[in-house]
Amino acid sequence: MNRSFSLRGGSEFQRVWDNGKSWSHPLLILRCYANGTEVSRFGFVVGKKVGKAVKRNRAKRLMREAVRRRLKEIAKGWDVVFIARREAEQAEFQAIDQAVENLLRRARLYPISDPSTSLRTSL
Repeated sequence: MNRSFSLRGGSEFQRVWDNGKSWSHPLLILRCYANGTEVSRFGFVVGKKVGKAVKRNRAKRLMREAVRRRLKEIAKGWDVVFIARREAEQAEFQAIDQAVENLLRRARLYPISDPSTSLRTSL
């Protein structure tokens, strides 16, 4: 993912934490705040409760990849922070991917698929 889509400073994360709204999932927490620009930026947080550095880095890579796959469809103009929960340490990519999609849809940052469209494509 391009660095222009990343939250960098601690103050940027703090603004999302203080002013943003949050949604939770058993694997992840999503916090977002409107940034007033034409670009959405993302941050990924994995605390020491998740595991040692190798496991924390793996969790960040999985979250980053799940967001990268959806980057074109995610609503513009938001600062978004994903926070991994302890259960994310053992999770496979599919579970993290589904959690990211679920949270983005609940936050209305990702389009909800039309069930009639998926029915037509499966026929």
